[in-house]
Amino acid sequence: MPHTPTIDDYTPDRVRELVEKTPASGAKRSLGAIAAIATLGSLLFGYDTGVVAGALPYMYMPGGAGGLNMTTFEEGWVGGLLCIGAAAGAFFGGRLSDRFGRRHNITLLAIIFLFGAIGCAIAPNIWVLYLARIILGFAVGGASATVPVFLSETAPKRLRGFLVATDQMMIVFGQFLAFSMNAVIAHMQGGPSVTLTGDAVDASGHVLGHAGTSVAWETVQAAVNIADVAGTGNGLTWRYMLILCSLPAIALWIGIRTVPESSRWHAANLRIVEAIGSLKRVRDEKKDDVAGEINEMLDVQRAESAQENWSLSQILTVKWARKLLYIGIVLGIADQLTGINTAMYYTPKILNAAGVPMEDAITLNVVSGGISAIGSAVGLWLVARFARRHVGMYQELGITISLAALSAVFAVFISPYLDGEGNISGAPTFAPWLVLGIVCIFVFIKQSGTVSWVLVSEIYPAAVRGTALGIAVGTLWLANALVAVVFPPLMATVGGAGTYAIFAAINFLSFLFYWKVVPETKFHSLEELELKFQKDYS
Repeated sequence: MPHTPTIDDYTPDRVRELVEKTPASGAKRSLGAIAAIATLGSLLFGYDTGVVAGALPYMYMPGGAGGLNMTTFEEGWVGGLLCIGAAAGAFFGGRLSDRFGRRHNITLLAIIFLFGAIGCAIAPNIWVLYLARIILGFAVGGASATVPVFLSETAPKRLRGFLVATDQMMIVFGQFLAFSMNAVIAHMQGGPSVTLTGDAVDASGHVLGHAGTSVAWETVQAAVNIADVAGTGNGLTWRYMLILCSLPAIALWIGIRTVPESSRWHAANLRIVEAIGSLKRVRDEKKDDVAGEINEMLDVQRAESAQENWSLSQILTVKWARKLLYIGIVLGIADQLTGINTAMYYTPKILNAAGVPMEDAITLNVVSGGISAIGSAVGLWLVARFARRHVGMYQELGITISLAALSAVFAVFISPYLDGEGNISGAPTFAPWLVLGIVCIFVFIKQSGTVSWVLVSEIYPAAVRGTALGIAVGTLWLANALVAVVFPPLMATVGGAGTYAIFAAINFLSFLFYWKVVPETKFHSLEELELKFQKDYS
């Protein structure tokens, strides 16, 4: 009966012998090419979360005008259900990537992205849209749990932070791309507008629009008889925005099939020959010690062997692993409670509340998206130059100050000029521009200082990296869902001043967490970190 190799069979000399005679498992792939392909999943993540910012105003329109007759409550769930689906996708996607492989998981997610995007675009009503957003969210969550792990396991130590930060930049670029396409489509189709079949009248009897005219939806949506007099319109515009999500999904499915599986996933499953073959495809053997890297992976496997079965319950019963799990969960929650997705999902709504016409608000959203993309590029430099904790502390303190300033602007220059129906009149003309400026500063600081994705991809044990990261990212998405669902009614009840004051206070607590609790990961390999955490936290 043939001998099944065990970890004890792979001595350092045996590994070097295998490295010498094992060829690369396929054509060489540069780390840049692998990152470009894998982060298409992150681009989709960003596009799918950002595209609703421009689509939502059209969804409010009546069904006869092409909209979904959506309410404020339903608006929150369009974003919230994607996040709930993403939480499930992160949790199950992380487990599936541990079981079947990182590349296998991304290939499957590309298919789910495609079907989810098409489902959203053709949804005949709000309930079908909800279902499609959950499906799309599953793909978004799965990508957010799998792509950072795939990149961190593929990169050498010297490039790991930079490569994982590139993933974050692609998320932001996806959001910027969504805002840009929204603006192009809104410019071509015009802002949300309807043709009236009768006079639109508000509760006081004032005529908001006359029969036979085409008017901006925002000027007549408060009419008490709007359901009876709103005729045709350009509400179908939101469908054009959403269908574009399908194109990167096709590119991801094609591209991911050309890159190797994670060598560390192979090693964690004691498929050492496959691990060597995969690693040789992404390493320069003249510069990189392939045998040394494989032996590091095996050393971690030996250190973990005493744990027997690394299940979720096992993580919770091992003190050092449990602490890392909790740190990752809090990092995920803190990342979403920055309030960044109030900017990503609702910037047009925020600017409209400050007095900017909706078509202009959709276009101006590109400005904040562009600043966000620039901030993400600066973040690559910050992550490469400074300690992870220090970048996180800069982010949280800067966000606290920005949101406190935004709260003050709403309190002084906007809220006093709102009537009972949320319409603004008589506010200083500079107020909307001040809001836009602070939002841009806010998103720049957030994106340039985002290290949570890097940290959660680095801190977990190899045997359960996908599962543990899936739990942390799943919690992140639940926090995201909470923000998406409560933000519209929060703005409607306590207003911009109260809403952003709450977010500012939360971010100050997150600053203290980075300062006092979060460990530093920049200066060690994944294997060195694992052994260090075992020693420090046991």
